[in-house]
Amino acid sequence: MKCSKCDKPAVIALQHGTLCANHFLTYFEERVFKTIKQYKLFNEKDVIAVACSGGKDSQTVLYLTKKYFLKQNLPLKNLWALAIDEGIKGYREKTLNDLKKFCKKEKITLKIISAKKELSYTLDAALKKLKQKKLPEKPCHICGVWRRYLINKAAREGKATKLVTGHNLDDEAQVFLMNLFKANTSLMSHLGPVTGISNHEFFVQRVKPLYLCPEKEVRLYSILKKFPVEFVECPYAQEGYRAQIRDMLNEFENKYRGTKQGIIQSFLTLMPMLKENARKGTGALLLCKKCGEPANQEVCHACKILEKLK
Repeated sequence: MKCSKCDKPAVIALQHGTLCANHFLTYFEERVFKTIKQYKLFNEKDVIAVACSGGKDSQTVLYLTKKYFLKQNLPLKNLWALAIDEGIKGYREKTLNDLKKFCKKEKITLKIISAKKELSYTLDAALKKLKQKKLPEKPCHICGVWRRYLINKAAREGKATKLVTGHNLDDEAQVFLMNLFKANTSLMSHLGPVTGISNHEFFVQRVKPLYLCPEKEVRLYSILKKFPVEFVECPYAQEGYRAQIRDMLNEFENKYRGTKQGIIQSFLTLMPMLKENARKGTGALLLCKKCGEPANQEVCHACKILEKLK
């Protein structure tokens, strides 16, 4: 294939044409910067923490957030990276090693939070103990609860006003369908390029610059930019409900191109109504009586898991 804009070989075929490496990189970056501006993801006064795992999505969003800062003449001292070491043997150490290399090259401050240090357990150890106690929990559930808990706490303590995540269009289409299939309409209101329905001093607002970028485009961008990424999958990934939704969506996308885009566009149309309905029914935010972190009940989900372990 030839690039639609020049005679160079194309690296990707999009709905509006084919693009070579240089034109694709320009196209991808412009889409991300447009998303930041369109949804007002951050401004010149924000202190930005970028939640990173070390994979293609987080390295891409960290790189482009820095590039946006430079483009807008924003102070780089207000940008730093935040990673959680859940303690997944044979996996997390590899991605964190990639992230350390990336941050060193880009001269970005990196803070790594250890689940073992903060919660007394690694994810591996927690799963093993729960299994022994015959109190099995899905790995992705524990990981998700602990990661959200630790990321929000560390970002707030680091004085961040916004938390950038690397969620892409595929991720968001998956989570929308997961909530739809489980009738979790109240949780849907918290989705979107800017998460949550209102600001609160205990929560650091999460924003998603890659929200409109398909996973395959993020992967291609990271490859063309030669980011130090080992394309490894979490050993627990296939055990989650999300993995089945992901495979189903990929099958639909292969048969009916544009399925994922259609899901996201449908959600964006519904989003204002969902958020408004959620605001009307929102009760007072509680603080966990055990750890003092925000919760929607007396004891937060992170502490409930720790209670099972004890």
